[in-house]
Amino acid sequence: MRKLVVTTFVTLDGVMQAPGGPGEDPSNGFSYEGWVVPFFDEAMGEQVTRWFTGAEDFLLGRGTYEIFYASWPKMISDDPVSQGINFKPKHVASRTLTSLEWETAELLGDDVPGAVRALKDRDGGELQVHGSPGLIQTLLAEDLVDELRLIVFPVVLGQGKRLFGDGAIPRSWRLTSSSTTPSGAVMAAYERVGEVEIGSMGPEDE
Repeated sequence: MRKLVVTTFVTLDGVMQAPGGPGEDPSNGFSYEGWVVPFFDEAMGEQVTRWFTGAEDFLLGRGTYEIFYASWPKMISDDPVSQGINFKPKHVASRTLTSLEWETAELLGDDVPGAVRALKDRDGGELQVHGSPGLIQTLLAEDLVDELRLIVFPVVLGQGKRLFGDGAIPRSWRLTSSSTTPSGAVMAAYERVGEVEIGSMGPEDE
């Protein structure tokens, strides 16, 4: 069984909407598109490249697919990120699209959780999700995410689509790696562990 990995940029208050620039996703009046740009540095780029190298397939929501298709075919290079996004299979979840122009992309169909489970059952490398906040909510609600790779930026926005919504299943996660960048971002990877454990603490517990 393959591992499903979610990689995303988030703010301190959990927002992941439109990190890259104007026009990416202004829905619901979001006014901070491009909030990642002032913090992006070489160390971050190197880590993103390392994470991309393990991908065999990509799983994308409609919005992220359209953003990728509008830009990455115009930026084909030997860079592992460019090679991966342009030439590896992309599976797209959409309620509105009926066909895709990108020759390496295919629609998942109406039963997204079932299709994702079938993809995970295949042999091979990682099934990676990038961006796609709506799709991530579905994957978390269906308990399909095996690993989270987060870059947490030192900024609070107070609005926007968040990584964890109301439908997320309570789960505990294990930190497997972490580092910081010169710009102050924290890059961390977490593997899903299982049920949430609770306890108590206070003078009577000493």
